Amino acid sequence: MKRLFLTLLSAAAMVASANAQWKIAGDKIRTPWASKVSVDSVLPEYPRPQLEREQWLNLNGLWHYSITDLSASKPIAFEGEILVPFAVESALSGVQRTLTPEQLLWYERTFTVPSKWSGKRIMLNFGAVDWSADVYVNDILVGNHTGGYAPFSIDITEALTKGEQRLTVRVWDPSDQRHNPVGKQRLKPSGIWYTAVSGIWQTVWLEPVDKSNHIEGIKTECNLDRNELYVMADCSNNSGKLTIEVLEGEKVVSATDVLCGVKATLPIRNAKLWSPDTPHLYTLRLTLWQSGKVVDSASSYAAMRTFSKARDAQGHLRMTLNGKPIFMYGPLDQGWWPDGLYTAPTDEALLSDIVLTKELGFNTIRKHIKVEPARWYYHCDREGIIVWQDMPCLALYNDNKNGRWGRNNIGGGNDSPVTREEKQTYYKEWGEIMDALSFFPSIGVWVPFNEAWAQFDTEAVTEWTAQKDPTRLINAASGGNLRLCGDILDIHNYPAPSMPFHHSDFVVVLGEYGGIGYPMKDHLWWNKRNWGYIQFNNTDEVTAEYVKYANQLKQFVPQGMAAAIYTQTTDVEGEVNGFVTYDRKVVKMNKNKVNAVNTQIINMLNEQ
Repeated sequence: MKRLFLTLLSAAAMVASANAQWKIAGDKIRTPWASKVSVDSVLPEYPRPQLEREQWLNLNGLWHYSITDLSASKPIAFEGEILVPFAVESALSGVQRTLTPEQLLWYERTFTVPSKWSGKRIMLNFGAVDWSADVYVNDILVGNHTGGYAPFSIDITEALTKGEQRLTVRVWDPSDQRHNPVGKQRLKPSGIWYTAVSGIWQTVWLEPVDKSNHIEGIKTECNLDRNELYVMADCSNNSGKLTIEVLEGEKVVSATDVLCGVKATLPIRNAKLWSPDTPHLYTLRLTLWQSGKVVDSASSYAAMRTFSKARDAQGHLRMTLNGKPIFMYGPLDQGWWPDGLYTAPTDEALLSDIVLTKELGFNTIRKHIKVEPARWYYHCDREGIIVWQDMPCLALYNDNKNGRWGRNNIGGGNDSPVTREEKQTYYKEWGEIMDALSFFPSIGVWVPFNEAWAQFDTEAVTEWTAQKDPTRLINAASGGNLRLCGDILDIHNYPAPSMPFHHSDFVVVLGEYGGIGYPMKDHLWWNKRNWGYIQFNNTDEVTAEYVKYANQLKQFVPQGMAAAIYTQTTDVEGEVNGFVTYDRKVVKMNKNKVNAVNTQIINMLNEQ
């Protein structure tokens, strides 16, 4: 589909001074892609590949910003310029300032709606804003959202005037000092806790939709036994008719018409199944009709694949992909960047960690305590990587929040004393995250809790998660207080792999191990406080230790171990236990040796 991309420049005064004034802040290490960031074309790719329209307007770029106290009104004059969508604490924002819970962060820019969009409704879309956002157009409050990880959209049509429009966003971020999910963000980073992230950190964009009806979202499922693909599209006005076509290349292989809100069934003959070895995707073409007239169209995609569990010949429960046992093996992936923090500098950078994971011979990534932009999951879909998706944990802002960790002990430990408000916030944000990500076929496992970090009501949360999405496996508490619920019992052991128990009614996995450190001079975030669970001094040593641990894993696979996650993909701030340095400039292990042993482990289930 030929895409119409409309580039919006900033206000005239901003454009005139943009290249002269903006520069990367600070003196920390940077990735190779930092130098490719241009204020006139920041993350220019369409940000929502699961539902893509031809016409859209990217609002990334230089905005005005100010930081004020909580009681302040909108500033009359702004302090400077910030490069959106990089968090205010990041180097690529050009600001690199800490936002405290006692402050507000203000953004403002102008834009002009293209004349060819006349007569349309105008949707303003945010990929993610951390944490609470109030959005104004021409000083009219048009919407708000809380939650740092989910996308949201606002119809701003009624607030628009002729000519230039003014967009203002007010952000409050409690960081790790209140009740909200924050993952590993900390105002005082150290050890395994990283620099806090505030404000807009994913793409902001506009798109026109028809006044009468438009497509709002899409979900897909499949039944391999019946060779059927199911598509459900949500529309703003469910009175319309939707034409859904499935394409392979330019050829339509299946098509049907349904009323909006009705699940479509599309037969797929000789279906090509999605797997890490063959990540086949079908193109979807959606056309929305209202009173005999086409009012909306969009492209999407789908995969024919199923995740489940089954017993092998020895009676061990295994995870299955498309009905066949699969050993899921991959790295713990934090998704942090020294220059962009939560946000990769470019789409090429975002893809690079996934490509490295494949080159290392893995078939899985555990996305750890963070949610990525939609394009990251799209890349996993295309490259063939299974994703375990963690829920970012609630803020642990005092010692009482930790409860007691009953490590690797079924039924052990005490859950955290989480308040009603914290529980409500957790369910709201976890639900929004699942709604946003359930489309992506690469996601095979949901992980509600990690290591007893603000873990609560585990059985109830697990059941709620399973009811919301019964098509994937549930890892209730990765390495946390283990409860007999969900599908998976997950242990953590550092540094060497271990399998302290097996359970006939659950899939048993090693959710974290490894952490082999190798601090490389000139590629460190800090000059001190760098750590790994164990440390070595060169590539040969660290590779040998990795291979030793991988060979130890082999003895556990016949005993029932169904998956393993190694810590970790990259160094992150003070952690130096990645396959690659934090700046992504040096792979610290021998890729060929790592690939060879990883491939052997993954193939063990195929040989049974």
